[in-house]
Amino acid sequence: MSRAAAGGRAPTGVVVMDYGTPSSPEELLAYYTDIRRGRPPSAEQLADLRRRYDAIGGVSPLARCTAAQVAAISSALETLETGAFLVAHGSKHSSPRIEDAVDALAAQGAGRIVGLVLAPHYSRLSVGDYLARARARAEAAGLPSTFVESWHNEPALVEVLAERVTEAFASLPAPADGRRARPELVVTAHSLPSRILEDGDPYPDQLAETAALVAERAGVARWRTGWQSAGRTPESWLGPDILEIIARLADEGVTSVVVCPAGFTSDHLEVRYDLDVEASSLARRLGLGFARTESVNDEPRVARALALRVAAAAEEAWPETSRDLR
Repeated sequence: MSRAAAGGRAPTGVVVMDYGTPSSPEELLAYYTDIRRGRPPSAEQLADLRRRYDAIGGVSPLARCTAAQVAAISSALETLETGAFLVAHGSKHSSPRIEDAVDALAAQGAGRIVGLVLAPHYSRLSVGDYLARARARAEAAGLPSTFVESWHNEPALVEVLAERVTEAFASLPAPADGRRARPELVVTAHSLPSRILEDGDPYPDQLAETAALVAERAGVARWRTGWQSAGRTPESWLGPDILEIIARLADEGVTSVVVCPAGFTSDHLEVRYDLDVEASSLARRLGLGFARTESVNDEPRVARALALRVAAAAEEAWPETSRDLR
C-alpha cells in the first residue's frame, strides 16, 4: 500500500544499512559463508568464531542495537515532517538484506531513496559497497537515489564520543605501583585490507580526523589511532592492531589506556569480544589500566543529527520535493 507525504508528495524512502549479524547460533555457518562470498569456513574457522560468540553470551547484541538505532532515526525524521519519510533497515550479510529494504520502500510508495550506513567513516571497500548495492536496487525499481557517504566529523558524534571518553578516563584506576598516572587514548575502527591505500581511500584520514576532534573536545593530550578486528586472510590489513598498540604502550611507560571504537556505532562482537575480552585481558596481563568508551547505540543526539543529514541529502538532490526541514 502506497503512502503520500504532506502536500501529496510521494514519501522519501530511507535505507539504513549495517553489516548484519546472525540472530541465533544456528545461523552462524550461513552468516560466515556469506561473509566469505559463498565459501564455507573450515571447521576450525567456524569453531573459532563460535568460541568468540560464546564468550559474549552466544548471540551478538548488534541486531537489537541496530533496531533501536533505526527506530530512533525514524522517529527523528518523523518529527521533521510527518509522513515525509519511510524508513527500512537492510544488512549486508544477514536478513533483511539491503535489497530487501529497497524493495520494501518501493512497495510502500517511496518516490526516491536516501541511503545511510551506520558507520561514520567512508571506504570504497566497505561503505562504498553498501551504497552500490542500494543504488543498483533502486535503479532496478526505477527510483532515483542519493546517499550520506560519511559522517565522521558530525558534531553530535564528536560531542557524544568526547563525553564518553571523559567518562572512561574518570573510571581508570590509579596505578597500583604508585607511579604517576600516564593514560593514553586510542581511537579505533575496523581494519581493512591495506590495498585501499593504493588509490587514496579516505578511510584512514577520516578516522584520524574523528580522533583529533574527539581528543580536542575531551581535552586529551595523548592519543593515537589504531585498528582492530582484521580479517583472517593472507593479504595485509591496516595496522597497527589494538593488541600491538597495547603492548607498545606498556613498553612506553603508559599506565592505562582508554579505547574509543569510533568506527563502530553499536555493541557487537568486535566491541564485546575484541575489546571487552581480548584487549582488556592483554592490558591486565601487562599491568595497564583499561577502559572502553560506551557505544553510541541509539543516542538521541546522534539519531537526530543523522536524520538531519538524511533530510539535507534529500533536499539537495530533489529540492523541488523537499521543504526546509531544519
